[in-house]
Amino acid sequence: MRISVDPDSSVPPYEQVRGQLAEQIGSGRLPVGTRLPTVRRFAVDLGLAANTVARAYREMEAAGLLETRGRHGTFVAPGRDDALDRLQRAAADYAAEAARLGVPPAAALSLVRAALEAAGPG
Repeated sequence: MRISVDPDSSVPPYEQVRGQLAEQIGSGRLPVGTRLPTVRRFAVDLGLAANTVARAYREMEAAGLLETRGRHGTFVAPGRDDALDRLQRAAADYAAEAARLGVPPAAALSLVRAALEAAGPG
């Protein structure tokens, strides 16, 4: 599992971690059942605050990508949907392109909301 955080990026560090982990899960490089490092260990490895990594893990758990099993650790969650995996990869690509172009996250999200509304009911 290779994650890098660019401190000069306009993308917040937790979002960089979340996006890269999500992309690796979506691509299968982190298969179902893979145990992730503890929040503290990962934070030390990345040179980040533990709260930053914890936020990335929480958001991924809320999205169904990770599951926490108490004291046993955090794992890549089973039962992901292939369509959601493909959409996650597209979202990660979109986020990376928005960051590359210097588009602020709020503006990038507004564009996505507008596109979803234009697409009609889902």
